[in-house]
Amino acid sequence: MHFPARLLSVASALAAPAALAQSSAAATPEIGSSLLQVIPGLGVVIALLVGALWLLKRLSAPRGTAAGLLRVVAGTAVGPRERVVLVEVGDTWLVVGVAPGQVNALHQLPKQDIAAAPAAGGPAGKNFGAWLKQTMERRNAR
Repeated sequence: MHFPARLLSVASALAAPAALAQSSAAATPEIGSSLLQVIPGLGVVIALLVGALWLLKRLSAPRGTAAGLLRVVAGTAVGPRERVVLVEVGDTWLVVGVAPGQVNALHQLPKQDIAAAPAAGGPAGKNFGAWLKQTMERRNAR
């Protein structure tokens, strides 16, 4: 190769990345315009989620006489997947055992007023403190 040919090939090699950088800079959109496209799209998605949740709530709510007929009063876990639930049906309370795939009626009693649960600082808390103190004294005596 002659000197002018080599110079021309080196010059074209150096000019190619600069031209590519200019064309890519012109092709990339500005951050502001991309945000103007993303934010309304995100708003539409959030509005669709809220609307779907509202519709699901409206469709799953009981209607008519069934709305006030059945109510879960209380429940407690008695195993990893088993529960005992107190269900109010009209003027009757049903004690029901609930396990995966089955529900068993355990007891039936008339509707009663619910007694207020004792406060955490009540007598139960004092009994625990006395029990703990007694247990610690026994442990230290050994």
